[in-house]
Amino acid sequence: MQYSWKDSIYLQREELARRLRTPLAELAERCVPVWDDCEGLNAVLATGVMDIPYCSYLYALDMNAMQISDNFDTTGLVPGHFGRDRSQRPYMQEAVPSWGFLLSDAYISLYAHRPSLTALQLVHSGNMAIGFVGADFDLRNLPVTSALYEEPVDWRQIKGDPAIRGTLFQQTRAESPLDRNMEQAFSILEELLTERGVFQCQIHFSSSQATLWTIDDPFRYRILDSDALSDPDICLIYPSRAYTEEALIPRADIVRLLHTMRTLRLADETLYLRLASINLFNGMVSLTFSCDGSHYMRYDELLHRDIKFWLGGAA
Repeated sequence: MQYSWKDSIYLQREELARRLRTPLAELAERCVPVWDDCEGLNAVLATGVMDIPYCSYLYALDMNAMQISDNFDTTGLVPGHFGRDRSQRPYMQEAVPSWGFLLSDAYISLYAHRPSLTALQLVHSGNMAIGFVGADFDLRNLPVTSALYEEPVDWRQIKGDPAIRGTLFQQTRAESPLDRNMEQAFSILEELLTERGVFQCQIHFSSSQATLWTIDDPFRYRILDSDALSDPDICLIYPSRAYTEEALIPRADIVRLLHTMRTLRLADETLYLRLASINLFNGMVSLTFSCDGSHYMRYDELLHRDIKFWLGGAA
């Protein structure tokens, strides 16, 4: 099953809540007899912090979100927080569910400025709610329990700078060195993508450059400027590699994709392609036009659209 990033977040939060709910509920029960005794409450929290997995800070709040204990971490007391008003913190703006446990949305912490979240356990004395036990967590300390999400393959359109869109019809494409050398440059890029281990390529038409990532060194990119893109000798320094079997784009379609991008770059002087990319493993391409709008789509969706789809009346 493929998970979106939102699905992965849900599964991660669900597992964290499962691990935290019981120890926090048990700790809240131990706090009830000493709730009005600051020293006794501190003593319970000082030992209880060890029972809350991954906890950065533990504390107690009254129903108005005023802190009635000190902070505790696994090394002991953290002074300076008794009497602190937490009512405006993000986790206090969320409604605690009827079962009395809340795992907040992630937020940026006030002091460390790091992504964090808070678990709140409602404390009851008999039938009366008397406050909360709060536990803060630094996301760096939390285990990742869900699978890394798959990038969706649905067509996505993302609007860019409205100032650029507003002046679209006041601009005209300026011919770049890449425009003048497109046929040779794209022959070089086809060779690199199909025979030389390049799996991702970003083509910057206006600045006449291409940014490449290779299977042999995937964590670093290479930049080919207009000189490199006009010199077939550049292919000699990229080792020959068989076209990867994991590619979702058929080898024969690489030249078709490049031809389509060339057409979108040169077909109109106002609405034209500024940036494009190809990723063999995702099977995706991206297009960014002069209106600063970007499209992300499967490679075959691009191949199945003719020029009229993109340019409308301008075509």
